[in-house]
Amino acid sequence: MPEDYGRGMLKHTPLHTRHVDAGAKMADFGGWEMPIEYTGTVAEHTAVREAVGIFDVSHMGKIAVFGPGAAAFVNSLVANDLDRIADGQAQYSMLCNDNGGVIDDLIVYKWGDDAVYIVPNAANSATVVAGLNAFAGDGITVDDQQETHGIIAVQGPKSPDVLAALGLPTDMDYMAFAMAQWRDHPVTVCRSGYTGEHGFELIAPNEVLAELWDALIEQAQVVDGMAAGLGARDTLRTEMGYPLHGQDISPTISPVEAGLSWAVGWDKPEFAGKQALTTMRADGPPRRLRALRAQQRAIPRSHMTVLDTAGNEVGEITSGTFSPTLKEGIALALLDASVNIDDEVLVDVRGKQIPFAVTKAPFVPSHVR
Repeated sequence: MPEDYGRGMLKHTPLHTRHVDAGAKMADFGGWEMPIEYTGTVAEHTAVREAVGIFDVSHMGKIAVFGPGAAAFVNSLVANDLDRIADGQAQYSMLCNDNGGVIDDLIVYKWGDDAVYIVPNAANSATVVAGLNAFAGDGITVDDQQETHGIIAVQGPKSPDVLAALGLPTDMDYMAFAMAQWRDHPVTVCRSGYTGEHGFELIAPNEVLAELWDALIEQAQVVDGMAAGLGARDTLRTEMGYPLHGQDISPTISPVEAGLSWAVGWDKPEFAGKQALTTMRADGPPRRLRALRAQQRAIPRSHMTVLDTAGNEVGEITSGTFSPTLKEGIALALLDASVNIDDEVLVDVRGKQIPFAVTKAPFVPSHVR
């Protein structure tokens, strides 16, 4: 990253020059200068749905936690239950505050009883590291690898072809991972992603990241794929109804409200925020995250007001976009719990009240399994 980041410059991933040289449109994303698009968000989105897209997601955090009982230590803090998965599997989870709000959502890789790997969101990585260190006992090491490793996501139905061409493993179940070698460097290959397509995420040391990126791009082009920016990543995840931290979940929005109760280990003896979440689950949340589909031509955006058909305010849009697959506006919205699936609501789109149907996510079929 730039040496004078502390004076206000944006951070750069090890692949920054690759993006600039490719003519990518760059923008601030959580304090990082990241590629938003190369040839266009719709084209990149379509490539992922039909072929393959290669994403630089090295801005995400990378944290190794090891020492006697490391998995049990992490499990005492995060919401999901690591005892549900075996060694060599990864799990979606969250770190919550005492009120049940989501400090961050993250992926936990279970290496074994004494070692796990955590990938938090970029903007929250330092907070997660600090939280782990605050509770780590003797013998537990929290190794922040934010500046030493990067992550490349390879997403789409032809992603196995791309990895196989590089000699990387592809035969694994969803949310399983394997340790591999590429050009004498260790690479973690996980069957995961944020697009709803068959895909992989590769964690590798910075020393080999640029070479790995070049090789992946070359093989992607062979199967009509391309580099993809975070613009496409956002439209892809919204079509799947996947939450984005800071919008659909946050320190003031709980897993129960966001429909993520499936990612909470309710039977665990302890985890951060358990008391508040248990109470909310029993009482019922006052609001719920719902999926909305435009009934007229309109593009919803975050913070737009949502009304019921009588004109009463019932919530707001948390994420909204134009769906390149459906060719219509879609959104996630935090709404009063009285609003149900199949209801109609109105969204204030620049002064016009546009009808939207309350529906179930995902908006398009998932192909992750």
